[in-house]
Amino acid sequence: MVSKRIGIVGASGYTGAELLRLSALHGGLEVALATGESQAGKLAASRYPSLTAAYPNLVFTQYEPDACDGLDLVFLALPHGAAQGIVPELRKKVGAIVDLSADFRLTDPELYPQWYHEAHQCPELLSEFVYGLPELFRDAIIGSSAVAVPGCYPTAASLALAPLVHAGVIDPSGIIVDAASGVSGAGVGLKENTAFCTVDEDFVAYGLLDHRHTPEMEQVIGATVLFTPHLAPMNRGILATCYARPAEGTTPTTESLLAVLARAYADEPFVVVRPASPSTKATLGSNCAHLTARYDSRTGWVMAIAAIDNLVKGASGGALQCANLVLGFPETTGLPIVGLHP
Repeated sequence: MVSKRIGIVGASGYTGAELLRLSALHGGLEVALATGESQAGKLAASRYPSLTAAYPNLVFTQYEPDACDGLDLVFLALPHGAAQGIVPELRKKVGAIVDLSADFRLTDPELYPQWYHEAHQCPELLSEFVYGLPELFRDAIIGSSAVAVPGCYPTAASLALAPLVHAGVIDPSGIIVDAASGVSGAGVGLKENTAFCTVDEDFVAYGLLDHRHTPEMEQVIGATVLFTPHLAPMNRGILATCYARPAEGTTPTTESLLAVLARAYADEPFVVVRPASPSTKATLGSNCAHLTARYDSRTGWVMAIAAIDNLVKGASGGALQCANLVLGFPETTGLPIVGLHP
């Protein structure tokens, strides 16, 4: 396997550390650069002892554009807004960019002021990025030089709902997505609302009616979505429970809904469709999404459920899956398909 030289900008956060872990499993990636502004000058192994065996001498650095010169691919694991400031120059220096933030996911620049409360700094670049959900947009990702990786919530909801919308079996108006995430989805920074004493023994809805992932879901699924996220007292995982009405003139059954999902993902290595209700624990540490669906003839509602690990399939694993397609590696390289248990 020919090695590719990569950089991880924002390697000191949770998604950056997960990219380091998965890159160590890959075998074809050489981590030539790992930046971390607040951790510059410190050993990665000191911040994340789990990385010690793979990266005993890796030191986080400050971001310098010239340090990226000639890299085959750079992952951007930065907070929203930060990637916009560096992408225009970085595009000229590296072979490809895989951005884990929301900065280049939306195709309509007018949605950024509405949902992210600030104008996009380089809207002319939005059309250069392809949406990085391989199960739905693989052909566009292969060989691309700019990929915008989905958010964790949209990954789960889109995988559960998109095939049902595309098959015409559910009404694309008025879809409801209720999803719960582990605390790592809020990032590594210390915040009162994600501190142990706040989160432990609690379960809370947030971002009511205006969560920023809503337009991303609508763009990918092709539907109008009411999205309510919840914070669950666990480290990792997302469970998305989605509700829709059957499309006019259709008479779905649980079996027919499962068949639609099974056909859509029959050849997908990272999607599991089963009658059993998905569990976040089953996806822990893996790049797999577990899906199911039901039809309730009593109330007339369709229900689709997805479980993922928010840091793997919902972020860094999805990013590496896209990088494999961009760089010409087999798509599954370096990506676990089996979760940790117990």
